[in-house]
Amino acid sequence: MEDMLFSDFLVLAAAGMFVLGYLIINQIILRTMLLIGTALYIWYYAVVDDAPLWPAIWASAATGSANLIGMLGLIYRRSAWAVPREFRDIYPYFDVLPPGDFRKLMKATIRVTRPAGYRLTTADTTVDTLYYIIDGTVAVEKLGSCFSIPKNSFVGEVAYLTGNPASASTFLVSETLVLEWQVQKLKRRANRDPRFRLALDAMISIDLAGKVARAGAPPPPSVRKKPS
Repeated sequence: MEDMLFSDFLVLAAAGMFVLGYLIINQIILRTMLLIGTALYIWYYAVVDDAPLWPAIWASAATGSANLIGMLGLIYRRSAWAVPREFRDIYPYFDVLPPGDFRKLMKATIRVTRPAGYRLTTADTTVDTLYYIIDGTVAVEKLGSCFSIPKNSFVGEVAYLTGNPASASTFLVSETLVLEWQVQKLKRRANRDPRFRLALDAMISIDLAGKVARAGAPPPPSVRKKPS
């Protein structure tokens, strides 16, 4: 009788873990609850009868292992270990992206130093490369006016989002460290991974919002003339 009551407790506790897990949005907590529930089910299958119910035990162990692997993957993608060593210095500028998504973004980029006067985009011309300015300043020529874009900004992001030609010509004011992505390659990666696409679009939207907020500020003297 005591064994039966104990087995009843195990199966009810296991079911309770699953119910609570399904009510939780956080993926790590959800998977943890399901893992505990699976362990309780395995315990139940081991004691409910005179001999362990091995088929049920092995089936539960398989599903529990798959859940554990998925949970470890989630934890890794959210941890600092997922950030590539060579890009850890710039991750603070991309912290809206989870480390795993940032890693995917950096796998598609090259990090390069470009000289002063380097042309990034040309007005009314297709944009093949999306840039991110790590340091330095960008001069922008649009409709006869000239203004600047500070460091830690995207260049070519509107063309990337819309597929339209560049609306302005842009140049580097000084030797600058930049990140470069081939637009078509980046779009293919984004199409394969909707979560990644949403995270990247959110990052670009934040950048655009910052540029709108800065609109109207007078440019520094160094960018009031077209770079040679």
